[in-house]
Amino acid sequence: MTSEEKPKKARAVGINHIALEVGDIAEAVDFYGRFLDFEIESQNERAAFIYFGDQFINFACGRSQAPDDQRHFGIAVDDKELARQTLVDMGVEFIKNTKKFLDFYDPWGNRVEITTYENIQFSKADHVLRGMGLGHLQKTEGAIAELAKKKMAP
Repeated sequence: MTSEEKPKKARAVGINHIALEVGDIAEAVDFYGRFLDFEIESQNERAAFIYFGDQFINFACGRSQAPDDQRHFGIAVDDKELARQTLVDMGVEFIKNTKKFLDFYDPWGNRVEITTYENIQFSKADHVLRGMGLGHLQKTEGAIAELAKKKMAP
């Protein structure tokens, strides 16, 4: 193989879901359900699957490690200020609270980052947004510019 030839690889299309270890499934569903709107696909004592349209979080029982430091996952929301205020009302302490990101730990030490859908590159298909009742969301000029640099926007 020459240096110009690249081995053929599968291309990542996106992230289907994440799995989070928690101490109690019902408590996790309650905690996240207090500040996020989602559908519960299934739930039992050992696991729960909560859906945000075409993506989901799998809660699994068994978290035993220390709180995450840099490892985190991000959730894009339609109203970051509403999420922030709800989390404040819940007594959640923030690690970082900037114009773009809102970071905190869930009760099991999973680091969560909240951001606004309009301000980031991540995009859902129009028909998925409409199906979620979010067809009104529009990307900011900055997010479109980031996508355009990658030839993913006009």
